Amino acid sequence: MADAKEEDGRDKVDEMMTALARGRVALGLAAFAAPRLTVKVAGLSGGADPGRDYMVRMFAAREIAVGAGYLLSGEESGRRLWARLGLAVDSLDLVSGLKTRKGLPIWVTAGTVAVAGGAAAVGAAKVVRDLLP
Repeated sequence: MADAKEEDGRDKVDEMMTALARGRVALGLAAFAAPRLTVKVAGLSGGADPGRDYMVRMFAAREIAVGAGYLLSGEESGRRLWARLGLAVDSLDLVSGLKTRKGLPIWVTAGTVAVAGGAAAVGAAKVVRDLLP
């Protein structure tokens, strides 16, 4: 039987993952509905660009799928899988953000890397907690 401290720690990590999943769905829905505004808020060009809007909507669909997958997984094994998938996505986003440094203003890179890094940290905490007895 786990002691109260371990259960509280697990509960906090699970709460953070649930909040992250809800945030993914919200961000995904907003980006899908208004890709031009999403790009503008992120500090990038907000002019008409159908190709960019398509890519933003692809990102949005991914965020909705990963967030909803986690939230709709009723059993713990499903949430473990979605947490790992989210960690993989966020880690790749972090690397991608770092690779774009030369082409974007530093504050845009810092913001995207901070968001992806924070999400990856929460995902890593969940994966580690799930691996512990």
